[in-house]
Amino acid sequence: MSPRHETTLDHSSALANITAVIEAGPFDATWESLQNFKVPEWYLNDKFGIFIHWGVYSVPAFGNEWYARRMYLKGSQVYEHHLNTYGQHTEFGYKDFIPKLTAANYDPQAWAKLFKDAGAKFVMPVAEHHDGFPMYDTELTPWCAGKMGPERDVVGELADAVRAEGMVFSASSHRAENWWFFDGGLDYDSDVTDPANAALYGPPQPSPKAAHGTAEWKSRSWDPAPNKAFLDDWLVRTCEIIDKYRPQVLWFDWWIEQHVFEPYLQKLAAYYYNRAAEWGIGVAINHKFESFPVGTTVFDIERGQLNHIREHFWQNDTSVSKNSWGYISHHDYKPVSWLIQDLVDIVSKNGALLLNIGPKPDGSIPQHEQDMLLEIGKWLRVNGEAIYNTRPWDVYGEGPTEVPEGSFTDTKRTEFKPEDIRFTQNGTTLYATLLAWPKGSVTLTSLKQGSSLTADNISKISLLGDGSALAFSQDSGGLTVTLPESPPCEHAYVLKLELD
Repeated sequence: MSPRHETTLDHSSALANITAVIEAGPFDATWESLQNFKVPEWYLNDKFGIFIHWGVYSVPAFGNEWYARRMYLKGSQVYEHHLNTYGQHTEFGYKDFIPKLTAANYDPQAWAKLFKDAGAKFVMPVAEHHDGFPMYDTELTPWCAGKMGPERDVVGELADAVRAEGMVFSASSHRAENWWFFDGGLDYDSDVTDPANAALYGPPQPSPKAAHGTAEWKSRSWDPAPNKAFLDDWLVRTCEIIDKYRPQVLWFDWWIEQHVFEPYLQKLAAYYYNRAAEWGIGVAINHKFESFPVGTTVFDIERGQLNHIREHFWQNDTSVSKNSWGYISHHDYKPVSWLIQDLVDIVSKNGALLLNIGPKPDGSIPQHEQDMLLEIGKWLRVNGEAIYNTRPWDVYGEGPTEVPEGSFTDTKRTEFKPEDIRFTQNGTTLYATLLAWPKGSVTLTSLKQGSSLTADNISKISLLGDGSALAFSQDSGGLTVTLPESPPCEHAYVLKLELD
C-alpha cells in the first residue's frame, strides 16, 4: 500500500505559522495552560444552536450520513442497495455522487432567517465530514465544494448570512475519521484503490473488523495509528477553517481521542484560543469522551443527556431525526414536543442543545424540518426567557420520570408527567417549566416550607404567555400553584416566579 497522503501539499509553511501563533501566546500547547480557558458568556447565555449535516452523503439519501463508508462494506444493506441502484463500485463510486450535489436551490440567507425564526442563537455547518470532502473552498485539496459539485464556498456563504442575522457562526470538522472511513473498498476491486482518488479516499487504513461500538472500536490506540503526514494535514486543515471563517465554536467528533492525537489537540486548542484572543472574540471547542481534559473545552454528548447538574457547561448534540443526521428519504422524525422538552431539561442541567437538520442535495431544507424548527421558534418566542441568559437553580428539577444518562439515549423515551418540572433562574426570577400540563394545580415539592424559598419572598407567579397573577400557597408538601383551565401554549409550560 502506498504511504498515506503521499500527494499531500507541502505543509511546512502552514505548520511554521501555527507554531508562531502558539509561541505568541497567551495559551501554550499544554493541558496546564489550556486550563485557563473560560466558556464565553455568549455561549452560556445562548443555549440553542442549529447543526447542519449537508454533504455528498446527502445525494444517495439512503441509510444515513455513513453511506460513504457502508456502500463499500460487503454484506451491508447499503452495499447491496448501492449495487442494485448504481452498479459496481469500479463504475460508480462515492466520488461519482459529487456532481449531483448541485446546491441549485441553496439560499444561505433563507437558511439564516429560518434558523433565527427557530430561536437559534448559533449555527454550525459540518465543514468536513468523515468522507474527506470539505464543504468550503480550500487550496489544500481539489476535492472540495469550492471546486466540485456546488462549486461554491458553501460554508463561507453561510457564515456571512448567519452573522448578518445577528447569530454566532460555528463549524465542525470530522476529518479525523477519514483515516479509515473507506477501508471496505480495499477488500475487492473498487474506485477506492485507484491512485487518482487517493486525495479523497486516503488510501484508507484498516479499521477493526469487530462490530461498530465494541471495545475494539472504542480503543484509544488503534493500529495502524495515524501517521505524521495525516496528523499534520489534519492540523493544517483545521487551522484553515479557523482562519478563513473564525468560527466561535469548533466541534469535533469522537475519534480524536486516539492517544496519537494528543499533542496535535494541544497545538490546535492553543492556536484557536490564541487566534480568538487576537481577534477579540469568545470561542470554545466541543469534544466527546476523553479527548480533552475537563475544563479545557466544552464537553459534548451525542444524542444523550445527563441526570444531574454538571458543574462545567456542556452540550447535547442530537438530530430532528431518530435514524439519520444527513438527508434521507425515510426519516423517522421525533415529535417537536420531545425536542422542546430536551431543550428545557438540558438547560436546567447547565447545558446547551445543538439540534441538527439535513438539507437535500439541491440545498433546500425538507419542509417537515422547516416546520419543526418554526414550531420550536414559536414556543421560544413565548417561553424563551426561561431558556436564554439563565443559569441552573439549586436543583435541576423534580418528578418521577427518569432521564437516561449517557450517549445514544435520545430514543429511549418515557413520556413526561405533570409532576415532571425543571428549574432555571435569572437574577431574582425563578422559572419552573412543567413538562406536561396538570389539571387544576401543580405542587412544586422542591419549594416546600423550609426550602431556600419562602412564600413571603414571592411577589408574583404567572405563566409565560399569559401574565395573569396566579394564586399559590406553601406548606410542608411544597408550593402549590392554581392553574387556569387551558395552557397558554403547547409542549411545555413555564411558571415565572418573581422574587422580592
